[in-house]
Amino acid sequence: MHRFRKQLLAVLLYLFSSGAAAQSWSVLIDPAQLRQLISNEPMLRIIQVTGDYQQGHIPGSVYAAYSRFRGPANNAGQLPEPADLQALIRSLGIDRQTPVIVVHQGSNASDMGAATRVYWTLKSAGISQLAVLNGGLNAWRDAGLSLSTEPVTVANSNFTLQWRDDWRISTAQLAQRLDDPALNLVDARPVDFYFGQQYSASRPGTIRGAENISYNQWFENAALKTANELRNLVQQSGLDSNQQQVAFCNTGHWGSLNWFVMSEIAGLPDTRLYAESVFEWSAQALPMDHQPGRIKHYWSMTRDWIRSLIGG
Repeated sequence: MHRFRKQLLAVLLYLFSSGAAAQSWSVLIDPAQLRQLISNEPMLRIIQVTGDYQQGHIPGSVYAAYSRFRGPANNAGQLPEPADLQALIRSLGIDRQTPVIVVHQGSNASDMGAATRVYWTLKSAGISQLAVLNGGLNAWRDAGLSLSTEPVTVANSNFTLQWRDDWRISTAQLAQRLDDPALNLVDARPVDFYFGQQYSASRPGTIRGAENISYNQWFENAALKTANELRNLVQQSGLDSNQQQVAFCNTGHWGSLNWFVMSEIAGLPDTRLYAESVFEWSAQALPMDHQPGRIKHYWSMTRDWIRSLIGG
């Protein structure tokens, strides 16, 4: 009987600790939640994707440069080659069942796009238990939690990539469905990009028919607002849950922030990221709105060139 009681107690303690860990897990976590997960999840993998890892990182975390989850310089929104992505995930010791936290430096709101883009990539690759540290490494440090300068190495996993396009739309698919009323395009860029007053792609302006919901409205300084506040903002934006929402930007960086808030926080069904975004769309001479006239366009280019020369 005594032995039975001990076994029962052990089972109850395990269930309690597992339940506590499950309750503390969400797709957007704060430093206190991460500290609890580190204690309760022995298989937890923390990946830092931006910032200077050698200057100090969360104890136990590994580093994988954000650029390794992206495409080439001339089309950074492009997906990495499947073999390269699989090798990268294996090198991080991640299996399909590994719980993963993605951490960025947290220098500003835009920097968090690195974490959400990596989150989107890993989810599409078949990793199911994922989260992003709100505010990044800076939030962890500002909470008074310890940093380490010791590099961490992990054993390779046997992960096999099984890519899912459930959260993605390609250029060809979008071009074919551009006039589909069941699809809604959401430009995550600041308003100057949307209206073609500023641009870094082949052509200024936005994809035809898109509305503008800039990523920066989701933030309070360098951290996302609370989940309840984000859900309210999405509701106030008037996005129709019966439509397929497609988030995009220049290269799928800011767009991944909108996708994360709309899909993972607010729960809008069938929300997708156009990863290649305006860089690829504009290079293929596909339809765009808010394009300035030729004279205005070249005058803007000349003005920016002169400003760069004089430092103004």
